[in-house]
Amino acid sequence: MPVDSHATIEVTAYQWVPPFVEGRIKDLRVRWALEEIGRPYREHLIGGIFEEKPSEYLADQPFGQVPVYKEDGLTLFESGAILLHIGEQDERLLPRDATRRGQAISWMIAALNSVEPTLQTLIVLSVAGAEQDWQGAAMDAARPFAEKRLAQLARALGDRKWLGGAFTVGDLVMIDVLRAVPAQMLAAHPNLTAYVERGTKRPAFERALKAQLAAYASNAPRDA
Repeated sequence: MPVDSHATIEVTAYQWVPPFVEGRIKDLRVRWALEEIGRPYREHLIGGIFEEKPSEYLADQPFGQVPVYKEDGLTLFESGAILLHIGEQDERLLPRDATRRGQAISWMIAALNSVEPTLQTLIVLSVAGAEQDWQGAAMDAARPFAEKRLAQLARALGDRKWLGGAFTVGDLVMIDVLRAVPAQMLAAHPNLTAYVERGTKRPAFERALKAQLAAYASNAPRDA
């Protein structure tokens, strides 16, 4: 489903980000979810990732991040909350069966709370600690926690195609989290590597990524 300037759903995204975070900003998760259920949306593009946000935007998103989701008077921030709202609209993302629904929500929260923070620590250290004397020691200290989480997740997934049997919002978030894992670290778990490949080959993901990157390409600084 292409971006539609007349759609009732609005998703806020950055106009442009540095190349090293292209395809990594969390409006991608919202775009992906909407693509999965065939809901059109319009973009509201705001200044770059490091720019101060205006007060009217901070009223919608106190931390100045993206995405913000608007629909028929409803305003939501935080990707997890937005995805639960979208999931309520279609059982392909959030099953109606209580057991499967609970699994989907649990895996989504696990992705956000148990897996992503350990991986983000490594990413932040790799960027913020560049050329710093303490970087190597800090990353060595953080890496075992990330590796442990990946091993635990690999055991939980086993030989299943998706975490809860069928693809849900839990898989959507977990796959996007795992996309940030260094290739050599993920390679230690072939089932996770295959899991990410399955997710990113879904047509809905491909359309969402294409739309996000198109916005950046259209607004990139001339000297970028």
